[in-house]
Amino acid sequence: MYAESASKAFDWSRVIDAIIEVESQGDPKAVNRKGNCVGIMQITPVLVSDCNRILKDRNVKKRYTLKDRYDINKSKEMFLLIQEYYNPTNNIEKAIRSWNGGRNYSKRSTNGYYRKVLAAMN
Repeated sequence: MYAESASKAFDWSRVIDAIIEVESQGDPKAVNRKGNCVGIMQITPVLVSDCNRILKDRNVKKRYTLKDRYDINKSKEMFLLIQEYYNPTNNIEKAIRSWNGGRNYSKRSTNGYYRKVLAAMN
């Protein structure tokens, strides 16, 4: 329901596909060196918790687990939920930078990531 409404409002597929390419080269079993970012979109436990808080605030019964980070579709749902909640204007730059640097990202520290994702989109 929440992911469907976000996807109908804006087509994030090019951004999602580019993030997947940069983050994991399409490997849903990918794990970063620290072990806290996993799956096709390299999702952290903090992001899962944030998604569950948003769902709870919206009185939606669904909850995500840490294991869901390895599920391609659930990873994309979490991305869409985060964008719908924190990026209602569907700003692509904000979406890319915040996926890498969090809600309070620094432009300077996310420049390299932003350029990589833009290159993957083209």
